Amino acid sequence: MAETPNSLGPGGFMPPSMPSPAPSTSTVRSVAGLPHPRAHALRPGSAKEDQVRHFVASRMEHITRRFVKKQGNAPPGSEDVQGYKTMAELCKDLEGVIDIIWLSGTPSLQVPFLLNIASEFNTWVTGFPASPTATFAILRKLDHCFASLLSGEDVETHEPLPGFENGPRAGMSRTDMVRCRSLVEQGRIVIVDVMSKAVDEEEGVQDDGNEEQEDESGHNGPRRAGKGFWDDEEEDLYMDVARVYENTLVKLGDALGDPGLEEVQMSAD
Repeated sequence: MAETPNSLGPGGFMPPSMPSPAPSTSTVRSVAGLPHPRAHALRPGSAKEDQVRHFVASRMEHITRRFVKKQGNAPPGSEDVQGYKTMAELCKDLEGVIDIIWLSGTPSLQVPFLLNIASEFNTWVTGFPASPTATFAILRKLDHCFASLLSGEDVETHEPLPGFENGPRAGMSRTDMVRCRSLVEQGRIVIVDVMSKAVDEEEGVQDDGNEEQEDESGHNGPRRAGKGFWDDEEEDLYMDVARVYENTLVKLGDALGDPGLEEVQMSAD
């Protein structure tokens, strides 16, 4: 039986006293599938802030243990932990954690936890066969969160975020931004690699199947069974890959004074 943290409430996920949004917004979710955050950030050092911090840390530890168990490196005391079978299974657990972090409406919790999740996700996604739907759903959530925290407002609705009443300094420090940029750039590279391998496996390409051939236009490049690297049937996947963290990179370009990052958005249009 899989390990279940002691802090979980009925239903195995959310403790009864987890912070919740105002009733009028409790059912509102963004395009990225995130809940509407609570109206005000949690008070620093309060019991509720500590509860969210411990809950998220516990869930992240649980996810990590299940991932490590899947890799065959069982950590001490993990005899009852069930390893993940698919990336979609891991993403399902992670989705709930990201939702709670966003729901907290507290930048001092959101920034460090989300950066840690982005870092771990870059490793986790390489440990399974590709699961595009689940993977891109998580990446859209992270992109929305980071871009919004960099703006001080929701990037979809333009509503001011809780905790930013005194300006954008409540969000990411410059050090956080530099780390965020490194993580998202690494994430884009990782996703290209993971999804490219998925295409290879789906089409049954052998090692000698990728060779330099000249196409009808006279262009030399890698061909796959008479097709280009991304054929028409893979256009949606290509667009999803191109959009990974696009909003975050644009906002980082604005914040760090690197206008070259704005090209990311243009390349996905």
